[in-house]
Parts: sequence; C-alpha cells; structure tokens
Amino acid sequence: MTDAAGVGTRWCPRELRHTFVSLMSDSGVHVEKITDLVGHRTTVVTETVYRHQLRPAVENGAERMQDIFADALVVPA
Repeated sequence: MTDAAGVGTRWCPRELRHTFVSLMSDSGVHVEKITDLVGHRTTVVTETVYRHQLRPAVENGAERMQDIFADALVVPA
C-alpha cells in the first residue's frame, strides 16, 4: 500500500496517520477538524495518541545544538 503511494515499503498506514495528524496540527488546523478528517468520535484519541508536536522538538533541538557549537562557529579575526 505505501509502496504504491510512492513513499516506500518501510511505512505502515498507522504511522502515516500519526504523521498526518501531527503535520495538520503543526500547520494550525484545529484539533476538531483533524478529528473529523481521521474519523475519531472525540478529540481525546487524536490529541493523546496521534498528535505529536513537531515544531517545539525541532526548535529546541536546534537551539541546544547552536549552544553546544557556538564557540566552534566563531571565526577568528
């Protein structure tokens, strides 16, 4: 199924649902709309099981890496 969609064979439909919900949420789509799109009856499962916040993890990781390597990135005058 995923191979036919052009995303390779290492994904399964369940993982694609997690990714879909997370990307929609990160793009500002209201959780009620996402819940409707994935067919959940309430927002509880959408919020607690399928939605993973992407932006804070990426931003926090990038900020920490910048802190760690800040001295190495300074070019001597």
